[in-house]
Amino acid sequence: MNVFFEKRGSSPLIVSMPHSGTHLPDGMAERMTETARGLPDTDWHVPELYDFLDDLGASMIRATHSRYVIDLNRDPTGASLYPGQATTELVPTTLFDGSPVYRPGEEPDEAEIEQRRTAYYDPYHRALTEMIVKVRMEHGYVVLWDAHSILDEVPRLFEGVLPDLNLGTNGGESCDRTIERWAVKAMMDHEDYASIVNGRFKGGWITRAYGRPGLNVHALQMELAQSAYMDEGEPWTFSEDKAGRLRLALKDTMKAALKAAAMLYSGEVK
Repeated sequence: MNVFFEKRGSSPLIVSMPHSGTHLPDGMAERMTETARGLPDTDWHVPELYDFLDDLGASMIRATHSRYVIDLNRDPTGASLYPGQATTELVPTTLFDGSPVYRPGEEPDEAEIEQRRTAYYDPYHRALTEMIVKVRMEHGYVVLWDAHSILDEVPRLFEGVLPDLNLGTNGGESCDRTIERWAVKAMMDHEDYASIVNGRFKGGWITRAYGRPGLNVHALQMELAQSAYMDEGEPWTFSEDKAGRLRLALKDTMKAALKAAAMLYSGEVK
């Protein structure tokens, strides 16, 4: 199986989905705990939620394999992106709730971690890099949108209930402030949703590594509370009614970011 799926579009927008994959390589499931085999920390149904990307002319890349194989949104050196806060590793050994991914004695060693980095991590990031280069050559700039979702309540990772829409720009460093402002306004105009910018999730490795406004690459991460598009109880049950409403907010926010970028590079906004 390919480690990612990609599709080229016609606009400056690229959408990355690093955590929606569910495939496990042969033999891995047998090493995992029963709970982990259910893949509870998956960004469930994110490709289905973003079914409107063709309308925006977006290029898209999404992982096919589970984040438990290797986390494509972590620093490849293994350094924490949130020092002092609970998180999961490049090759996770714990679930978000802190329980183990692997049965005792089945955890991957350094050699296996390196093998996974070579087989899964490097190809995804090489393809994403190539896509960014091609889109920037064609349009002069790139708006990179990193698409994620998570359970509303994960006490080990954050207190209370997560807002519905969590936009991250690495504290304003991964995209131009004009693009951030326009995106935030469009997001907050959808008052039915609780929203925040640069809260608990201000952007993972993809946002931080690729967002280079000085090089005309503007990266934003959107972390969604899963209750905004899935039914309560079973976190993997997609709700078309909820998703239909949420798509409007997502599409408006992405269109605002694209419009701001177009005006910025046409000289209409300085």
